[in-house]
Amino acid sequence: MIYRASPGDGPVWITGASSGIGRAVGLELARRGFVVAVTARRSDALVALVAEAAGLGGKMAAFPGDVTDADAMAAVVADIEGSLGPIVLAFLNAGAAFADPPDVFGGEGFRRTFELNVAGSANCLGPLLRSMRARRRGQIAINASLAGYRGLPQGIAYGASKAALIYIAESLQLAETANGIRVQVVNPGFVRTPLTDRNTHAMPFIVPLEQAARRICDGFARGGFEITFPRRLAWPMQAMRILPHPIYAWLVRRLMGS
Repeated sequence: MIYRASPGDGPVWITGASSGIGRAVGLELARRGFVVAVTARRSDALVALVAEAAGLGGKMAAFPGDVTDADAMAAVVADIEGSLGPIVLAFLNAGAAFADPPDVFGGEGFRRTFELNVAGSANCLGPLLRSMRARRRGQIAINASLAGYRGLPQGIAYGASKAALIYIAESLQLAETANGIRVQVVNPGFVRTPLTDRNTHAMPFIVPLEQAARRICDGFARGGFEITFPRRLAWPMQAMRILPHPIYAWLVRRLMGS
Protein backbone atom coordinates (compact mmCIF):
# COMPACT_ATOMS: atom_id res chain seq x y z
CA MET A 1 0.00 0.00 0.00
CA ILE A 2 1.32 3.46 -0.91
CA TYR A 3 2.28 5.57 2.07
CA ARG A 4 0.00 8.06 3.86
CA ALA A 5 1.49 10.28 6.56
CA SER A 6 0.31 10.13 10.17
CA PRO A 7 1.11 12.64 12.95
CA GLY A 8 3.60 10.40 14.70
CA ASP A 9 5.62 9.55 11.58
CA GLY A 10 7.67 12.73 11.24
CA PRO A 11 7.47 16.35 10.11
CA VAL A 12 5.32 17.94 7.43
CA TRP A 13 6.85 20.65 5.24
CA ILE A 14 4.72 23.49 3.83
CA THR A 15 5.98 26.15 1.42
CA GLY A 16 4.27 29.48 0.92
CA ALA A 17 3.17 29.27 4.55
CA SER A 18 3.19 32.97 5.45
CA SER A 19 -0.39 33.60 4.27
CA GLY A 20 -3.43 32.15 2.54
CA ILE A 21 -3.84 28.43 1.98
CA GLY A 22 -0.34 27.49 3.18
CA ARG A 23 -0.80 29.28 6.48
CA ALA A 24 -4.27 27.82 7.08
CA VAL A 25 -3.17 24.28 6.21
CA GLY A 26 -0.20 24.61 8.57
CA LEU A 27 -2.49 25.55 11.45
CA GLU A 28 -4.95 22.78 10.61
CA LEU A 29 -2.20 20.14 10.53
CA ALA A 30 -0.87 21.42 13.86
CA ARG A 31 -4.40 21.01 15.29
CA ARG A 32 -4.30 17.40 14.06
CA GLY A 33 -1.09 16.74 15.98
CA PHE A 34 1.53 16.99 13.24
CA VAL A 35 4.99 18.48 13.56
CA VAL A 36 4.88 21.23 10.90
CA ALA A 37 7.90 22.92 9.27
CA VAL A 38 6.84 26.13 7.53
CA THR A 39 8.75 27.98 4.83
CA ALA A 40 8.29 31.38 3.22
CA ARG A 41 10.44 34.41 2.44
CA ARG A 42 8.90 36.54 5.21
CA SER A 43 10.51 35.33 8.42
CA ASP A 44 8.46 37.78 10.53
CA ALA A 45 5.23 36.23 9.26
CA LEU A 46 6.53 32.75 10.04
CA VAL A 47 7.43 33.79 13.59
CA ALA A 48 3.88 35.07 14.07
CA LEU A 49 2.47 31.83 12.63
CA VAL A 50 4.57 29.65 14.95
CA ALA A 51 3.36 31.70 17.91
CA GLU A 52 -0.27 31.27 16.82
CA ALA A 53 0.19 27.51 16.49
CA ALA A 54 1.47 27.14 20.07
CA GLY A 55 -0.90 25.00 22.10
CA LEU A 56 -2.80 23.52 19.14
CA GLY A 57 -1.60 20.00 19.83
CA GLY A 58 1.20 19.62 17.34
CA LYS A 59 4.44 21.51 16.95
CA MET A 60 5.51 24.15 14.43
CA ALA A 61 8.95 25.46 13.44
CA ALA A 62 10.01 28.14 10.96
CA PHE A 63 12.51 27.54 8.16
CA PRO A 64 12.61 30.75 6.07
CA GLY A 65 13.64 30.53 2.44
CA ASP A 66 12.85 31.51 -1.14
CA VAL A 67 11.57 28.61 -3.28
CA THR A 68 12.99 30.23 -6.42
CA ASP A 69 16.49 29.55 -5.02
CA ALA A 70 17.28 25.87 -5.65
CA ASP A 71 20.31 25.79 -3.35
CA ALA A 72 18.30 27.41 -0.55
CA MET A 73 15.57 24.77 -0.86
CA ALA A 74 18.09 21.94 -0.73
CA ALA A 75 19.51 23.53 2.42
CA VAL A 76 16.02 23.93 3.96
CA VAL A 77 15.18 20.26 3.35
CA ALA A 78 18.49 19.21 4.91
CA ASP A 79 17.92 21.55 7.86
CA ILE A 80 14.40 20.24 8.52
CA GLU A 81 15.45 16.62 8.31
CA GLY A 82 18.52 17.24 10.44
CA SER A 83 16.57 18.93 13.24
CA LEU A 84 13.06 17.39 13.07
CA GLY A 85 13.55 14.11 11.23
CA PRO A 86 12.77 12.88 7.71
CA ILE A 87 9.95 14.78 5.97
CA VAL A 88 6.95 12.46 5.62
CA LEU A 89 4.55 14.88 3.91
CA ALA A 90 5.31 17.96 1.81
CA PHE A 91 2.69 20.44 0.65
CA LEU A 92 4.26 22.49 -2.14
CA ASN A 93 1.98 25.47 -2.01
CA ALA A 94 4.08 28.57 -2.80
CA GLY A 95 2.58 30.43 -5.76
CA ALA A 96 1.19 33.69 -7.04
CA ALA A 97 -0.01 35.50 -10.15
CA PHE A 98 2.00 38.45 -11.47
CA ALA A 99 0.29 40.62 -14.06
CA ASP A 100 1.74 42.27 -17.15
CA PRO A 101 0.29 45.43 -18.71
CA PRO A 102 -2.71 44.73 -20.96
CA ASP A 103 -0.70 45.35 -24.14
CA VAL A 104 2.19 43.04 -23.11
CA PHE A 105 2.32 39.26 -23.47
CA GLY A 106 5.17 37.21 -22.03
CA GLY A 107 6.64 40.03 -19.99
CA GLU A 108 8.11 40.21 -16.51
CA GLY A 109 4.86 39.15 -14.86
CA PHE A 110 4.66 36.04 -17.04
CA ARG A 111 8.25 35.11 -16.25
CA ARG A 112 7.87 35.66 -12.50
CA THR A 113 4.67 33.59 -12.38
CA PHE A 114 6.40 30.59 -13.94
CA GLU A 115 9.57 31.10 -11.91
CA LEU A 116 7.64 30.95 -8.65
CA ASN A 117 4.85 28.49 -9.41
CA VAL A 118 6.64 25.95 -11.60
CA ALA A 119 10.40 26.35 -11.08
CA GLY A 120 9.83 26.98 -7.37
CA SER A 121 8.00 23.67 -7.03
CA ALA A 122 10.73 21.88 -9.01
CA ASN A 123 13.38 23.34 -6.70
CA CYS A 124 11.59 21.70 -3.76
CA LEU A 125 10.85 18.42 -5.53
CA GLY A 126 14.50 17.70 -6.30
CA PRO A 127 15.78 17.33 -2.71
CA LEU A 128 12.48 15.87 -1.49
CA LEU A 129 12.49 13.07 -4.04
CA ARG A 130 16.12 12.22 -3.35
CA SER A 131 15.36 11.86 0.35
CA MET A 132 12.06 10.00 -0.02
CA ARG A 133 13.36 7.61 -2.67
CA ALA A 134 16.22 6.61 -0.39
CA ARG A 135 13.71 5.76 2.36
CA ARG A 136 11.09 4.41 -0.09
CA ARG A 137 8.44 6.33 1.82
CA GLY A 138 6.84 9.76 1.59
CA GLN A 139 3.87 11.85 0.51
CA ILE A 140 3.99 14.95 -1.68
CA ALA A 141 1.04 17.22 -2.54
CA ILE A 142 1.37 19.97 -5.16
CA ASN A 143 -1.03 22.90 -5.04
CA ALA A 144 -2.34 23.59 -8.54
CA SER A 145 -5.83 24.89 -9.44
CA LEU A 146 -8.98 24.20 -11.39
CA ALA A 147 -7.70 27.05 -13.59
CA GLY A 148 -5.14 24.61 -14.95
CA TYR A 149 -7.71 22.25 -16.46
CA ARG A 150 -8.16 24.06 -19.80
CA GLY A 151 -7.29 27.35 -21.44
CA LEU A 152 -9.13 30.50 -20.37
CA PRO A 153 -8.78 33.97 -21.89
CA GLN A 154 -7.91 35.64 -18.57
CA GLY A 155 -4.93 34.92 -16.33
CA ILE A 156 -3.08 33.02 -19.05
CA ALA A 157 0.27 32.83 -17.23
CA TYR A 158 -1.33 31.71 -13.96
CA GLY A 159 -3.53 29.08 -15.61
CA ALA A 160 -0.66 27.77 -17.75
CA SER A 161 1.60 27.48 -14.70
CA LYS A 162 -1.07 25.50 -12.86
CA ALA A 163 -1.57 23.26 -15.90
CA ALA A 164 2.16 22.56 -15.78
CA LEU A 165 1.90 21.61 -12.10
CA ILE A 166 -0.97 19.21 -12.83
CA TYR A 167 1.16 17.58 -15.52
CA ILE A 168 4.13 17.33 -13.15
CA ALA A 169 1.97 15.76 -10.44
CA GLU A 170 0.40 13.27 -12.85
CA SER A 171 3.80 12.26 -14.21
CA LEU A 172 5.36 11.89 -10.77
CA GLN A 173 2.40 9.88 -9.49
CA LEU A 174 2.96 7.38 -12.28
CA ALA A 175 6.72 7.27 -11.72
CA GLU A 176 7.00 7.34 -7.94
CA THR A 177 4.39 4.79 -6.89
CA ALA A 178 7.02 2.10 -7.42
CA ASN A 179 9.27 3.99 -4.98
CA GLY A 180 6.66 4.01 -2.22
CA ILE A 181 5.93 7.74 -2.63
CA ARG A 182 2.36 9.03 -2.78
CA VAL A 183 1.98 12.07 -5.07
CA GLN A 184 -1.18 14.18 -4.97
CA VAL A 185 -2.43 17.30 -6.69
CA VAL A 186 -4.63 19.89 -5.00
CA ASN A 187 -7.00 21.61 -7.45
CA PRO A 188 -9.14 24.10 -5.56
CA GLY A 189 -11.62 26.50 -7.04
CA PHE A 190 -11.85 30.00 -5.62
CA VAL A 191 -10.67 30.28 -2.01
CA ARG A 192 -10.95 33.47 0.04
CA THR A 193 -7.28 34.50 0.36
CA PRO A 194 -5.23 37.70 -0.04
CA LEU A 195 -4.60 36.62 -3.65
CA THR A 196 -8.28 36.28 -4.57
CA ASP A 197 -9.14 39.45 -2.65
CA ARG A 198 -7.43 41.34 -5.49
CA ASN A 199 -9.76 39.89 -8.11
CA THR A 200 -12.42 42.09 -9.66
CA HIS A 201 -14.17 39.33 -11.63
CA ALA A 202 -16.87 36.98 -10.37
CA MET A 203 -15.70 34.07 -8.20
CA PRO A 204 -18.53 31.51 -8.07
CA PHE A 205 -18.83 29.19 -5.06
CA ILE A 206 -15.87 30.79 -3.28
CA VAL A 207 -14.76 28.72 -0.26
CA PRO A 208 -13.77 30.20 3.13
CA LEU A 209 -10.10 29.72 3.90
CA GLU A 210 -10.50 27.55 7.00
CA GLN A 211 -12.94 25.26 5.21
CA ALA A 212 -10.49 24.89 2.32
CA ALA A 213 -7.72 23.96 4.75
CA ARG A 214 -9.86 21.24 6.32
CA ARG A 215 -10.73 19.77 2.93
CA ILE A 216 -7.09 19.72 1.87
CA CYS A 217 -5.97 18.04 5.09
CA ASP A 218 -8.79 15.52 4.82
CA GLY A 219 -7.49 14.76 1.33
CA PHE A 220 -3.98 14.16 2.67
CA ALA A 221 -5.39 11.65 5.14
CA ARG A 222 -7.71 9.99 2.63
CA GLY A 223 -5.05 9.45 -0.03
CA GLY A 224 -6.11 9.33 -3.67
CA PHE A 225 -4.52 11.44 -6.36
CA GLU A 226 -6.64 14.58 -6.72
CA ILE A 227 -7.97 16.80 -3.94
CA THR A 228 -10.50 19.17 -5.47
CA PHE A 229 -13.34 21.39 -4.28
CA PRO A 230 -15.99 22.78 -4.28
CA ARG A 231 -17.86 20.05 -6.12
CA ARG A 232 -20.35 22.52 -7.59
CA LEU A 233 -17.49 24.06 -9.56
CA ALA A 234 -15.05 21.15 -9.81
CA TRP A 235 -17.43 18.66 -11.40
CA PRO A 236 -18.54 20.96 -14.27
CA MET A 237 -14.90 21.89 -14.86
CA GLN A 238 -13.94 18.22 -14.97
CA ALA A 239 -16.72 17.55 -17.47
CA MET A 240 -15.48 20.42 -19.65
CA ARG A 241 -12.04 18.76 -19.90
CA ILE A 242 -13.46 16.06 -22.17
CA LEU A 243 -15.36 18.40 -24.51
CA PRO A 244 -14.04 18.77 -28.08
CA HIS A 245 -12.32 22.13 -28.45
CA PRO A 246 -14.96 23.76 -30.73
CA ILE A 247 -17.70 23.01 -28.20
CA TYR A 248 -15.51 24.09 -25.29
CA ALA A 249 -14.57 27.37 -27.02
CA TRP A 250 -18.21 28.14 -27.84
CA LEU A 251 -19.26 27.45 -24.25
CA VAL A 252 -16.51 29.61 -22.72
CA ARG A 253 -17.33 32.52 -25.03
CA ARG A 254 -20.98 32.28 -24.09
CA LEU A 255 -20.23 32.10 -20.37
CA MET A 256 -17.77 35.00 -20.47
CA GLY A 257 -19.90 37.15 -22.75
CA SER A 258 -17.43 37.48 -25.61
